[in-house]
Amino acid sequence: MRADLPPFLAACLGRPVAHTPVWFMRQAGRSLPEYRAKRGPGSILEAIRRPELAAELTLQPVRRYGVDAAVLFSDIVVPLVDFGVDVAPGTGPVVERPFRSRADLDRLRQVPTPFVEETVAILAAELDVPLIGFSGGPFTLASYLVEGGPSRDYATTKALMWSDPGLWSELMGRLADITLASLRAQVLAGASAVQIFESWGGALAPEDYRTSVLPTLTTVLAGMADLGAPRIVFGVNTGELLAGFAEAGADVVGVDWRVPLDVARRRVGPGKALQGNLDPTACLAPWPVLADKARAVLAAAPGGGHIFNLGHGVLPSTDPAQLERLVELVHSETSR
Repeated sequence: MRADLPPFLAACLGRPVAHTPVWFMRQAGRSLPEYRAKRGPGSILEAIRRPELAAELTLQPVRRYGVDAAVLFSDIVVPLVDFGVDVAPGTGPVVERPFRSRADLDRLRQVPTPFVEETVAILAAELDVPLIGFSGGPFTLASYLVEGGPSRDYATTKALMWSDPGLWSELMGRLADITLASLRAQVLAGASAVQIFESWGGALAPEDYRTSVLPTLTTVLAGMADLGAPRIVFGVNTGELLAGFAEAGADVVGVDWRVPLDVARRRVGPGKALQGNLDPTACLAPWPVLADKARAVLAAAPGGGHIFNLGHGVLPSTDPAQLERLVELVHSETSR
């Protein structure tokens, strides 16, 4: 990588930065009036199949907020679409024929989906900040595939994992293949970094995650190493998994708002950057409250690289003006 790295990439690698970089998970989306005006009818899964539209929706928050990175407008279940799984919109993505038995392995076949790479290529030519590509994590993708959609207890997924370890291992192997293929394609098309959203990994006990999922995450991260793009891993309620994410090979460990950054640093250890971790609901509070909470995050951030972000995604009811001021605050108060 170049010596004059953008702040986001420099922070990912623990190098000196002119200011703490900031971006927001779900920075593109319903909180922006220009998003609502541009996206039109149809589901998110339909929108991401239109590269010009997906690129524009990716660019909107970069123009408005002045963030230090763009994140691809896509969905964490797109790798499942790559495998020929019928995914439909609903309350969260819905898999029309959930995975239930060994026979369902035969349905997981590679299907070309060039729309993501086309979107990345458009953005790589237009952006003046790094682009983050992404995918769902292994347990998260498995849970959508097995449950058929979002779940509160992930009971069917856990039951499969415990009752048929052999089948679970084969499923994890397939998911490693498609996740790695998706992420590599995004980087080769022009993405500067990738984030793996292990959104539902916190539903597992730490030992279950370490035994039954972490080897797959390790495989995916190792398979990205030769490309030189920073690798971020983030999950919700994954405070007890942070050390595992670091051990698996993440360059950056994302932290939700439940774990203070100084505590996260002790769990992750040296040599890894941290990302986070303002509670997204703080953005709904009056500006003085939001500013104080943002300063508290910055004060808790230890050395070794820090990327300011929310501890989860931007809430749809967030006033964009709050995020504009938040970016200005982070940049001005951390200027070196």
